[in-house]
Amino acid sequence: MSGHSTYVPKSAFGKWFESRLPIMGLIHSSLLTFPNPRNLNYFWTFGGILAFMLVSQIITGIVLAMHYTPHADMAFNSVEHIMRDVNYGWMLRYLHANGASMFFIAVYIHMFRGFYYGSYKAPREVLWILGVIIFLLMMATAFMGYVLPWGQMSFWGATVITNLFSAIPGVGETIVTFLWGGYAVDNPTLNRFFSLHYLLPFMIAGVVILHIWALHVPGSNNPAGVEKKTEKDTLPFHPYFTVKDALALVVFLMMFVWFAFYIPNFLGHADNYIEANAAVTPAHIVPEWYFLPFYAILRAIPDKLLGVMAMFGSIAIMLFLPWLDTSKVRSGNYRPVFQVFFWLFAINCVILGWLGSKPAQGGYVTASQICTAYYFIYFIVVLPLLGLFERPKPIPVSIADSILGRSGSAAAMASGAAASPNTKG
Repeated sequence: MSGHSTYVPKSAFGKWFESRLPIMGLIHSSLLTFPNPRNLNYFWTFGGILAFMLVSQIITGIVLAMHYTPHADMAFNSVEHIMRDVNYGWMLRYLHANGASMFFIAVYIHMFRGFYYGSYKAPREVLWILGVIIFLLMMATAFMGYVLPWGQMSFWGATVITNLFSAIPGVGETIVTFLWGGYAVDNPTLNRFFSLHYLLPFMIAGVVILHIWALHVPGSNNPAGVEKKTEKDTLPFHPYFTVKDALALVVFLMMFVWFAFYIPNFLGHADNYIEANAAVTPAHIVPEWYFLPFYAILRAIPDKLLGVMAMFGSIAIMLFLPWLDTSKVRSGNYRPVFQVFFWLFAINCVILGWLGSKPAQGGYVTASQICTAYYFIYFIVVLPLLGLFERPKPIPVSIADSILGRSGSAAAMASGAAASPNTKG
C-alpha cells in the first residue's frame, strides 16, 4: 500500500536519536505517508479541526487561568478584570468561550458523519467507544467551564444540574454534597469545578491520542464503506489530505473568528452578565446550546430519576451502537431505507435542541416526549430491524470502483473481463 514510512535520518545525531526514540519515524509514518482511502470527502476533515480546537482551548484556557480567581466573592469581578484590564484579555475570553461552541459544532458533525457512514462498525468498535468517551469528557469540561464566570445562569445552572444526582437512590445526596463541598452551591463548588475544568482537557488530550492510535490500526473508514485493498485505493496523507484538511480548517476558522469578533455573545445568555445571586432565581434556566437536546430529554419525563436515567442513557446508548446496528453494509449511501430514518433522527435531534430552550410546559413537553421516544426507538428498534429487512444497493468491490461509479456486480464483470483472454482472432 502507498504510504509506508520511508523516513531516514540524515544527520549523525538524527540517526543516534532515532535508534533510541524513533519518534520522527512515527510522525513520518503516521502524519505524512500513512495511506488513506482516496475517496474521503470533506466530512473527514473535522477530525483535524477538532484536534486544532482542542489545542486552541487548552492554550487560551491556560492563559485565562493565570488571571482568573476561583473564589465566589471574586470570580465574577476577575472575569471583568480579564475583559477590561488584561492585554487582549477580551479576545482570549471570547476565543475560549466561542471556541467551546465551535468545538461542539465540529464534534456533532464528526459524530453524525460516523452515524451515517457506519464508522462505528467492525473493526472500529474501540475507536468509536473512545470517541464517545471523549464526547462525555467534553460535556463535563464544558459544563464546569460554564460555571466559572459565576453569573446568574452559571450559578443556577450548576445548582439545577448537580441536583439531578440527588435522584440516585441511596447515594444521591452524598454525591451532591461531595460535588458542592457543602450543603449549597458556593465557594467550595467553584473551586472543585475550576480544578476539574483545568484537568479534564488534558485527560481529553490523552484519550484523543488513544483515539488516533486506534484509528491507525484499521485505518480510516470511507464514504463507500469498503476496506482498502490495493495501492489504487489509497493516497499518502501528505500532501493530499494535509492540503484538504488545511483548506477546511481555514474555512472553519473564518466562521469561528466571525463569531468571536463580531457576535461574541450570540451563543451566550444575557443573565450570565449579572453576578450570581442565590436569592434571585432566573425566570428560565437553560444550559448552553450544545446541552439542549439532552436537557429536553431530561425534562420530557415527569419522574426525576427516570428523567436523569434517560438523559445519561441517551449518551450511554451510543457506546452500544456497533452492536445495535445489525446491517452488514457500512455506508448509508447504499442503504435507502436507512437514509430516511437517519435524516428523521438528525431532524429530531435539532428539534430536541430547540425544545430544550423552551419552557417545560404545555405542548413543548408533549413534543419533547415524542422526540425523546423516537431518539431511543431509532437505536433500539430501527437500527436492529433495518439490518434484518432492508435491501441495500449493490456496493462497490473496491474504493477505486466507488470513485468510478461501478457497483459490485459491474465491477466484478469488469474485473472478470480483464482477466479473461481475448478469444477473437
